[in-house]
Amino acid sequence: MLSSTFPYPATRGGTQVRTFNLLDYLSRRHTVTMVTQREADVSDMDIFNLRERVDNLVVFDRPRDTSGSAVGKVKRFGTFVARLTPPSVLNRYSKEMQSWIDDFVEAGKCDVITCEHSVNEIYIKPDFQEKVKTIVNVHSSVYASCRNQLETGISENKLRDQLNLPLLRRYEQKYCQKFSDIVVTTEEDKIQLLEFKPDAKIPVIPNGVDLVSFPYRTLDPDGHRIVFVGAMDNLANIDAVCFFCNEVLPEIQKLYPDATFDIVGSRPAPEVLELQNKSGVNVTGRVPSMVEYLHQATVCVVTMRTGFGIKNKTLEAMAAGTPVIGSDRGLEGLVCDLPNVPRRAMRANQPSEYVKAISQLFENPQLRAELSHNARQYVESEFTWERAGQLYEEVCIGV
Repeated sequence: MLSSTFPYPATRGGTQVRTFNLLDYLSRRHTVTMVTQREADVSDMDIFNLRERVDNLVVFDRPRDTSGSAVGKVKRFGTFVARLTPPSVLNRYSKEMQSWIDDFVEAGKCDVITCEHSVNEIYIKPDFQEKVKTIVNVHSSVYASCRNQLETGISENKLRDQLNLPLLRRYEQKYCQKFSDIVVTTEEDKIQLLEFKPDAKIPVIPNGVDLVSFPYRTLDPDGHRIVFVGAMDNLANIDAVCFFCNEVLPEIQKLYPDATFDIVGSRPAPEVLELQNKSGVNVTGRVPSMVEYLHQATVCVVTMRTGFGIKNKTLEAMAAGTPVIGSDRGLEGLVCDLPNVPRRAMRANQPSEYVKAISQLFENPQLRAELSHNARQYVESEFTWERAGQLYEEVCIGV
């Protein structure tokens, strides 16, 4: 298993959570070698604990980031045009790691090699397919994500992304051809990647929830407390909370002056920290227990306007029993509000829709109880890591 993102502890973000839990499942049944990179915030104890989970852990230092320099940016964009390899992929590329992988595959030491997130595709050479089964676990389509950011107007650099978009399409189409199998988390990503490889069988394996870490709450706290959870240096999350604080929360507070909004997650960006100057907004930074904030909240909002793939934050809130109001992006991959199925979450995209949905939940404890109960049952039946692990194992062994 290849992951340039160090997958422990499984609380750092969506990529780590998915990688760690699939690794944990497979390592109980198979001999697993994890090849990964150490970032500055990875401790020796983190490495020790991850080593306990696998048969063989190989850790490389993360290459020095030169993306900030003007010369580095020009060189990387030139390489992107020439080789169709995005700067975000090159930025993590390690020649030492590549050499180790090449030797490992050439020596016939594995039957299957998996890339946990498409950023690791760079280490897979086209001829690997002749020696081993190659799998890319696409957490979300980079092309579709970039296109969505441009469409929704939240791109950090519109001109750059407009230049990158056709290159990302060609890049994704190119790397898909190297793999024996492609795995995705949602039907939307499956549709997108089938455009690039029409003859591929692309199973959808959604994310899961650790139901022990996210127990179902026993009490409805009532009140007017709203929560958003997620890594707060992530562009999609930053946009989501800024949108909510600027366009939704003031309207809610006109109706409920005591309404509060907790932004819970590690590494809050400067623009997120500024939000705590607004009335009722609390930016926590990293907390010991995310689930405590979920249990204390009346409502959890998932106000994503970009970011493809199934959202761990949505599943975790549903597992905890916190009523969820989510956007189309926030509820992607979930059946929550269709006719003839139990209502598991409420959908909103525009500020007025959020105000209406939040007001309904504030005023109606029976509706909160309905969403809470149905959502927990849904997660228990469809979104456990045990189930995701079983499906992934079937892909790995060719069932």
